[in-house]
Amino acid sequence: MRGKVLSYDDSLAQGLISGDDGVRYGFTRADLMGGARSVATGSTVDFEASDGRAVSVYVVSTGLSDKNKWVAALLTFFFGIWGVHKFYLGKNTAGVIMLVCGTVGWFLVIPGIAAALISFIELIIYLLKSEQKFHEDYVAGDRSWF
Repeated sequence: MRGKVLSYDDSLAQGLISGDDGVRYGFTRADLMGGARSVATGSTVDFEASDGRAVSVYVVSTGLSDKNKWVAALLTFFFGIWGVHKFYLGKNTAGVIMLVCGTVGWFLVIPGIAAALISFIELIIYLLKSEQKFHEDYVAGDRSWF
């Protein structure tokens, strides 16, 4: 059966799926198949219903927002020292800090170098993370740095 993930709490390792039949099914991390260790809210899943629970849950579509890791990586590569990628991801405080360090900070040298180093490290991290993990950390989550 197909359904959508209504919620998933990674710390509790459990979530809730709304099935195409209109019934809600609970599931745990152990029910996730295909190597998935977590699932984003809004993801489309395929699962088997058993005793009112979802088992053998496979992620069909992540349901991720329009915040793409590739766009964030390109913004980091070209405009990283000014924090443009932070603004793109909605991390405005971090974006302002990088903007200040990337502009006025060059007069003091060290803040400018720090902004360049941070943007380079974040570029590598963005490229190495899976789409799902990127979404969990930087779009759905509140992670602003690294």
